[in-house]
Amino acid sequence: MVTGRRAYPVCVALLLLVASGAVAAPASLDALLEPIRQANGLPALAAAVVKGGETVAVGAVGVRKAGSPQRVTADDKWHIGSCTKSMTAALAAMLVEDGMLRWDMTLAEMFADIESQMQPEWHHVTLEQLLAHRGGAPHELSEQGLWGRLWQRVDQPPREQRQYLMRELLTKHKPVAPPGTKTVYSNAGYALAGHAMETLLDRPWEDLLRQRLFAPLGMTGAGFGAPASVGQVDQPWGHKGGEDGTFEPVAPGLHADNPAAIGPGGTVHCRLADLAQYAAWHLAAARGERARHASPLLHPETFERLHAPFASDSEYAFGWVATSRPWGGGTVLTHAGSNTMFYAVIWIAPKKDFAVIVCTNAGGPVAEKATDTAASALIRQCLSQG
Repeated sequence: MVTGRRAYPVCVALLLLVASGAVAAPASLDALLEPIRQANGLPALAAAVVKGGETVAVGAVGVRKAGSPQRVTADDKWHIGSCTKSMTAALAAMLVEDGMLRWDMTLAEMFADIESQMQPEWHHVTLEQLLAHRGGAPHELSEQGLWGRLWQRVDQPPREQRQYLMRELLTKHKPVAPPGTKTVYSNAGYALAGHAMETLLDRPWEDLLRQRLFAPLGMTGAGFGAPASVGQVDQPWGHKGGEDGTFEPVAPGLHADNPAAIGPGGTVHCRLADLAQYAAWHLAAARGERARHASPLLHPETFERLHAPFASDSEYAFGWVATSRPWGGGTVLTHAGSNTMFYAVIWIAPKKDFAVIVCTNAGGPVAEKATDTAASALIRQCLSQG
C-alpha cells in the first residue's frame, strides 16, 4: 500500500522548484509507482506530472514484457488508446481554422461521391456531432460481421481500411440513434471524421497528425500501433488482462493493436515526454495562456470549443470529458484509453495548473483500477498543499 509520507516529500519539493522557476531534471516517481505495480501484478507502470508548463516528475517501473528481463525506461513508448481522440479533434479544429472544413459540414458533403448510396439518415450528420459522439455512429461494429471483416483487412493501408469502414457503415447500416439526440461513444464516428480529413487533403490521417500536431509540439516519439518492433522487446509489449489479474503478453505485429480502420479513435503511441507535452499544451490553453514550449496552433476560442461539453445532457466535449472535481478547484479535463492491451489516463486541472498522466502495458479491469490508483495518489500528494 502506498502511504502519503512516501511520495509527499518528492511532490512538495518539485512544486517548490516550480514556484521558484528552478525546475531542472524531473523528479522520480518510481518509489510511488512500484508498490502499486506490485500490488496489482502489472508488468509495468509509468507516470508523469506537469506543473507550471513543465514536466516536473516522471516514473517508469517494471518490465516491457512479462517474464522478460528488459526493464521499462522513462523514454519508452506507451499505447494511449482513446486518448488519441482529442488529437483527432484538434486536427479537425486546425482544418476548420484553415477553412478546409466546417464544424457543420455534413457527411453528405464530406463523402459526396457516395451520397446517393448513403442511408438517408446519415446525410445531415455533422463533423462536430461525430467528434462529440452525437452522430448516431455505433459503439460496437459487430453488426453484420463488420468488425470481423475489418480484422480481415488489417494488412491493407490504413486509409483503405477506413474507406472500407466508411462505405460499409454509411451504405449498409443506419444510425443507432437519431443524430443529435443521444451520446453514443463511438470509435467509428472518429474513424469517419479522420477519413473525411484524409479524403479532403488526399493524405493519410497518420501523416496529417504527424505534420500538424506531433512535429509542432515536439512529440518526436509519437507513432501508431503497437510500439515494439516485431520479434523484439525494444519497447513495451501489450498484455491481455484477465479478470483474475493475470496478464498475457501479446507479440508485436498486426494483431497487437486494433485495426487501423478505427485509428483516429485510438491507435497513437508515444513517450511519457510526448504525452506530457501534449497535456501541457491543453493545460495552458485551458488557462488562457500559451504553452511554454509550443506555438498555440489554435485560437483561444477554438480551444474553448474543444474543451466544452457539446450537449447539455453530457460531459463529453471533443475528445475530452469536462467534469468537476474538488481537488481540481472546479472543471477538469480527462480521458482514458485502452486497446485492451495497454491502458492510459490523462487528468488536467486548469485552475491548479496541473496535469497527470499514467500508463501501463496491460489491459483489463485490474490494469484500469491500478492506473486510476496511481493517478489518485499523484493528485492527492502533489495537490495536498495546493
